[in-house]
Amino acid sequence: MRNVSTPWVLAAAALVLTPAPALAARAAPPAKALSAPTPLDRFLAHLHTLRVRFQQTLVDAHGGVLSHSAGTLIVQRPGKFRWNIHPLHSRGGGQLMVADGRNLWFYDRDLKQVTVQPLSAALSATPAMLLSGTVDVRKSFRERLAGRREGLQWVYVAPRQASGADFRSALFGFDRGTLTKMILEDTLGQVATVTFQHIRINGPVPAADLRFTPPPGVDVIGHPLH
Repeated sequence: MRNVSTPWVLAAAALVLTPAPALAARAAPPAKALSAPTPLDRFLAHLHTLRVRFQQTLVDAHGGVLSHSAGTLIVQRPGKFRWNIHPLHSRGGGQLMVADGRNLWFYDRDLKQVTVQPLSAALSATPAMLLSGTVDVRKSFRERLAGRREGLQWVYVAPRQASGADFRSALFGFDRGTLTKMILEDTLGQVATVTFQHIRINGPVPAADLRFTPPPGVDVIGHPLH
């Protein structure tokens, strides 16, 4: 289900002061592996739920802007999340991805198509899986401190197994310990910059927010676990 990468890595306002590819290049990790917890480790260690709004900009490998998007992200650890993305200044179209603890649902509103598969069969090396606690971060990803710029402390992350990954590398930016920005590069060199807004950590999340029922009239590909 490769197109599931779209809302996470490709689909959110160029909000960094330097181009995302240049930032990623300057943040190339050192050779020595880390043993002490990173800001990402510490953030996840105390994260139970997360609710944010976000804006995202997608650029191609040459820095040309492909799209501006916006949406919401809800996470409930372990193993549940809802990522809803749509074109900026529009509530129509876009994609919705929901992990309900058993299944991963991907709804493309433009295609009127839903794809579902067991969560255990989904690609493990994705930012969604990382934030939702579906995978062990240190086992599935390599982490490096990437310095401080734009007032944020950056952590560089790359999947240990490229064959099972939806992205090539990522930068997670923290403001006083809170994740506020992600810069994600896919295997084609496209870069998505995601900036979080209205961040709520460890607040209540209604169960209905993390369930998904295919809308009437859409094509459904795959069979969910019950």
